[in-house]
Amino acid sequence: MFLLNFDPFSYKYPSRRTLVYGSRGMVCATQPLAAQAGLDMIKKGGSAVDAAVATAACLTVVEPTSNGIGGDGFALVWSGGRLHGLNSSGFAPALADAEALRARGCDKMPLYGWEAVTVPGAPAAWAELNRRFGRLPLEEVLAPAAWYAENGFPVSPTVSALWKRAFAKFAKNLDGAHFAHIFESFTLGGCAPEPGEIWRNPAQAATLRKIAESAARAFYEGEIAEAIDAFSKSCGGWLRLEDLAAFSPEWVEPIHANYKGYDVWEIPPNGQGITALMALNILNNFDFAERECARSYHLQIEAMKLAFAESLAEVADPRYMRRSVEELLSDGFAKRRAALIDPERAGLPTSERQSSGGTVYLAAADGDGNMISMIQSNYQGFGSGLCVPGTGVTLHNRGNNFSLDPESPNCLAPRKKPYHTIIPGFITRGGEPVGPFGVMGAFMQPQGHVQMAVNMIDFALNPQESLDAPRWQWFRDSTVGLEQGVPNHVAAKLAAMGHDVRIDFDRIDYGRGQIIQRTESGALVGATEPRADGYVAAW
Repeated sequence: MFLLNFDPFSYKYPSRRTLVYGSRGMVCATQPLAAQAGLDMIKKGGSAVDAAVATAACLTVVEPTSNGIGGDGFALVWSGGRLHGLNSSGFAPALADAEALRARGCDKMPLYGWEAVTVPGAPAAWAELNRRFGRLPLEEVLAPAAWYAENGFPVSPTVSALWKRAFAKFAKNLDGAHFAHIFESFTLGGCAPEPGEIWRNPAQAATLRKIAESAARAFYEGEIAEAIDAFSKSCGGWLRLEDLAAFSPEWVEPIHANYKGYDVWEIPPNGQGITALMALNILNNFDFAERECARSYHLQIEAMKLAFAESLAEVADPRYMRRSVEELLSDGFAKRRAALIDPERAGLPTSERQSSGGTVYLAAADGDGNMISMIQSNYQGFGSGLCVPGTGVTLHNRGNNFSLDPESPNCLAPRKKPYHTIIPGFITRGGEPVGPFGVMGAFMQPQGHVQMAVNMIDFALNPQESLDAPRWQWFRDSTVGLEQGVPNHVAAKLAAMGHDVRIDFDRIDYGRGQIIQRTESGALVGATEPRADGYVAAW
C-alpha cells in the first residue's frame, strides 16, 4: 500500500487543523456528531461501510442544509482487493414531459418545484451498501441518526449559516401552498436555527426508523412512498408510486485515469467524475515546477475548461450518450485537447464536437483494509423546496441538471437519469489503495478533485495541506474565481493572461472535502476541510 510523498512536519500552508492518525478505524465528515456516530459502528464490530452509512444518515439530520433523505448518493468501496462503484441516482418520473415545459415558455429546467424532482436514491444506497458490505443490522446503523432527530442536537456554525442562506432564497423564490411544509418542518418560528440552538425533527426520526426496519422498502413501496405519491398528485407533480417502486441502485465499474503514476478513480456517467479524469489526462502532457505560480494555475484552469466543454456537451444517462467513455478518456483525445492550450493566454472553452449544451462528502476506513468514498446530496441546499408532509423528507432538485434542448443527450425524458454533479473519488497505485478523497460543491467538484490530485501528486502536499491550500474555480467563459490566499502576483499575472479574475472571501463556495490515506504500515491518515465544521474521528 502507498502513501503519497509528503513530509508531515513541513507545512506550506497555515491550517487550524492537523493530520489525524489511527489504525483500527477512521471517519472524516463535515460534522463531528456524524463522524463520531460512524466510528461507533466500527467499535461495535461494523465495517467501514457500516460507518459510512451511519455517518451519511446522520448528516441528513445534523446537516440538512446540504443533503437529505430525499436526495441521491454514490459510493466507491475498496473491499476484497478491488474497487466497487455504486450509482444510486434516480431517474425522471414516467410522466416527465420536456415539451410541456417548453410550451410553458421554459428554456431551462426549473430549480424549484415538482418538475425538478427525480426519484431519490439515498435510502436505497444505504440499504444496498449495508446489504453487500455491512456487518451490522441496518436498524443499528441508522439508530444514531434517528436518535439525533428525535432528541435534538446543537446546530454547528457553518450549518447555521447555510440554513439562513437557504431560507433567504426560499423566501424570495417559493410561491404556493405546497411549499409551506418546508417552512413548517425546517424553521423555528419561521427562522433558521442559530449556532448552538437545539434542533429536533421527530418526523424525520420516524421516517429513518421505517427505512431501517424495511431495508428502505418503506420509502419505495410502503407508507413513505404512498405519502410522496399523494403529495405529488395533490400538487400536480409528475412523481408517482410506480416510479419509486421501479428504482434500484446500480453497481457499476469505476473509471480511472493514470495521473503521473497514480490511478484516480471516479463513478462513470451519468456522473461528472469523467470531467476530472479528462482534465487530469490533459495535464499529463505538462510538468509543474511550483504550485504558487501563474503557470500552474493557468494550465489547470485551461484543462478544466476543455474538460467541462466536453462533459457538458456529452455526459448524460449512458444510454443516451453519443461518445463513449473510452474515447473521452483516450490518450489521443487528451493530446488533441492539450494542444489547444496556449501556455501564455486564456482561451474560451470549446467542445471537440462543437455542440450547444448542496452536498456532503465523507470517507471511512477500518482496520481490515476496507475503505469507502461516499457522497450524497439534495443538489441545491434543501433541494426543490418541497417537504413531504409528516415525514421530514425534503425532496432534491436534481432534475434541474437536465437540459430542455431536444438535441442534447441530456434532454429531459421519462425514466432518464440527469447529468449528475456529485462524485466520490479514490486513488490507487500499483493496484493497491492509497485512499478515498472528495470535494463537494456542485460544479466545483471535479475542479476540486483535480486540485487535490495535483496538490498531492505534483506538489507533494500532505492531505491536510492539500485541503487547506487556496483554490481556484472556473465559472464560465474567462471568469475565474480565486480564494483569498492566492498570492497577489499570481492573480495579477492571470489577469494579464486574459483571465477575468475575481477574488472571493467566502470559502464555502469553493468546496468542502475529506481525505483518508493508508500507509504501507497500515496506519490511517485523515484530513478534513477548514471550509466546514469538519472532523476526523479516529480509533
